[in-house]
Parts: sequence; structure tokens; C-alpha cells
Amino acid sequence: MSQQGQPESAPVPLHVDIVSDVVCPWCIIGYKQLMKALATVPAQFDVTLRWHPFELNPGMPMEGQELREHLAQKYGTTPEQSRAARARMTALGDALGFTFDYFEGMRMVNTFRAHQLLHWAATQGRQTELKLALFESFFTRREDVNAPAILSAVAQRVGLDGMEAAAVLADQRYAAAVREEQRYWLQQDVYAVPTFRFQHQYLVPGAQEAEAFLRLLKKIQSRAQT
Repeated sequence: MSQQGQPESAPVPLHVDIVSDVVCPWCIIGYKQLMKALATVPAQFDVTLRWHPFELNPGMPMEGQELREHLAQKYGTTPEQSRAARARMTALGDALGFTFDYFEGMRMVNTFRAHQLLHWAATQGRQTELKLALFESFFTRREDVNAPAILSAVAQRVGLDGMEAAAVLADQRYAAAVREEQRYWLQQDVYAVPTFRFQHQYLVPGAQEAEAFLRLLKKIQSRAQT
């Protein structure tokens, strides 16, 4: 009951799809901003979150590529621009409670295996836990999130079966399903990440500020109550 004696309204069911890659810094920033927005309206939403695969670099070789070389090749980024961008990202991460530990020699890696493991984690009810652990693994712990042994260890850290994770990666049982999901989101005109979709209808591109997410949440809440 509320203080006025009126029954409190039930939380609004909120379905959020997040299309992202585990080596995308803006993807973890966007998630953190969404969580910040939700924290300002506690208990007002019953959130169901689902992560979907997107490869920033689908042609990335299995051995990966040195990050600065990759950024220069893909975007024309100079070393000075790269250092400045890393500093800005590190400061933003600190403000949101996430540690970016960029280092000399850091490599961009292939993420198709990671997406297969995330697909499996969804069937185990641990997808968000694994996704966040993979962000931490790559950006904070300096780990290669394409290495099967690392991926299995990360899965185990969040309570998943490490041996089963290794088997999922070895037999690639979810490879076709991941490819199908990737095609689906491309058909929805999602060509950059992060992209958020709320209630299967509101598409929000990019790592928005918490205030922008909050405005949409209030709109969803208002429509649910009318």
C-alpha cells in the first residue's frame, strides 16, 4: 500500500533487447547508462533483458589484430586520437563504475565464439551475467575473449558449467543460430552497436545518456497505465 492508503501499481513489464559486441566499449557504457536510469525508478519495472549478437569485425582473423593498427586501418585514427579516445573512455567508465584498462599491445579479437557462448548462456538463465563478465574479461582483465580456455573460465566464473561451455565451443552447436540472429538484426537495419529495443517496438541507437533512457521509460510507463 502507498502512504495514502491506495494500492501500489504493479511493476510495468519491460522487455529490452540489446544488440552488441563484447569488444565494443560503448556497449557496456550504454548498458551502464540504462541501469542508471532504471535505478532512478526502483521497483517500477519488471525487466526482461536479452542480448543479441553483432560482430564489429566479422572478418577479424582468429589471431586478432593490434588495436591501434586496427583503428588506424578501419577508421583512419591517428595514435594521438587513439590515446585521447582511450582517456575519454576510461574517464567515462570510471564515472559509471566500469574499469577500462587499455594497454600498449592490446589486440582486437574475433568474437564469434563469444556470441555462441552467450547464446548458450541464455538457455541457462545466465546470459547477462556472462555478457558483463566478458566485458570485464576483455576491457579490465586483459584476456583474449576468443580463446576457448578463457571463454570456458569466464563461463565458470559466473556459475556456468565450464566443461559444458568448452563442449559448446568445440562442437559449435549454436553457430547457425547465432548467424541467423545476426541476419535478423541486419534486416531490422541495425548496423551499429549498441542498439536497444524496448517493448519490441522502440528502437534506440547508441549509448544514450541515462536521462534519455529515463524519458523513454516514463513514456512506456505512461502508456502502460492508460
